[in-house]
Amino acid sequence: MSDTLTLSAEARDRAGKGASRALRREGRVPAVIYGNNEEPQMVHVEEKILSKLLGTGHFFNSVVMVEVGGKKVRTLPKDVAFHPVTDRPLHADFLRVSEHAQVHVNVPVVFENEEAAPGLKRGGVLNVVRHELEMIVDAAEIPDSITVDLTGFDVGDSIHISAVKLPKGAEPAITDRDFTIATIVAPSALKSSEGDTTKEGEEAGEA
Repeated sequence: MSDTLTLSAEARDRAGKGASRALRREGRVPAVIYGNNEEPQMVHVEEKILSKLLGTGHFFNSVVMVEVGGKKVRTLPKDVAFHPVTDRPLHADFLRVSEHAQVHVNVPVVFENEEAAPGLKRGGVLNVVRHELEMIVDAAEIPDSITVDLTGFDVGDSIHISAVKLPKGAEPAITDRDFTIATIVAPSALKSSEGDTTKEGEEAGEA
């Protein structure tokens, strides 16, 4: 399960580009907390701390407790805007969530048991279609990752969501089809070899 992160924030009274630029010059990042049938709250956070949290690799699928004026607000990060040149964070959006709310999150996919996949042992290549899965989960039980077991998959096989054992309480957001997560494809050398074999067989039959 993803760790709960904490982030200190201060309320901001003024909106607009000028006020936002002034905050950024002071090493602060404008942000807004919204949702859960409450009025949006404008805040600003320390850029260094926000960047550190972004660097954890699981910021967007973690609950972030934003502390404003001594009060902690349970949130889920929804968006961070970055400078197109420097990649510095310019603005952040946080969605208020109750402790056991059902939330949509993108969870990274991790593949295991590659050595037990006949297709990969033969030289096949794992072609990842989805590096993340959009899941509906309990806000208090957000998984760090979704594990896909490659045992038994051969060249030409597709791994669909139905073949994946999901964490308890987690459901895919896409429910209208059994979507593909990855495929095992033949490398060009193997394709060429199989093609030559087929050609030789055809020639022998003609002879």
